[in-house]
Amino acid sequence: MRKPTPIPVKDQETLAELLRKAETKDEFQRIQCIWLRASLNLDSRQVAVAIAWHPNSVRKLQAQYLRQGEAVLQLSKSGGRYRQNMTLEKEEAFLAPFLEKAQTGGVIVATEIKVAYEDKVGHKVPKSTIYRMLARHGWRKITPRRRHPKKDVSLEDEFKKNFPKS
Repeated sequence: MRKPTPIPVKDQETLAELLRKAETKDEFQRIQCIWLRASLNLDSRQVAVAIAWHPNSVRKLQAQYLRQGEAVLQLSKSGGRYRQNMTLEKEEAFLAPFLEKAQTGGVIVATEIKVAYEDKVGHKVPKSTIYRMLARHGWRKITPRRRHPKKDVSLEDEFKKNFPKS
């Protein structure tokens, strides 16, 4: 087995600083994988035991670090709205006229929003898309109760019978 390529001393100091600034466990382990080799001169099996990785993963990351530098240690953010029809800002601008209508006491109907949304994006969307968009922007369905919770039918009937006629 050949002798591993040494990591420069200036990188050791940088790695130690990056370890202190790591925000997530994954980020910390990636930096630690390189730092253990650079500062303590551990081989890939020892590093793998220390950080609970497979030795091949350790070797692969260390090789990438030697070729590409610190860029390998930065994790890309995963997730996002890959299938979005509009950005959040555009959605907010789209909902603005409906919000004005709601503030003046008008009733907002999801079907109206759905038709306008489909015109805007150019294709049909399910109604759930509209409800999720409304929830994303803090809208919620508020409807009046059908009857008061303390309503007493017998008192109401008695009032009707004894109401003075004018």
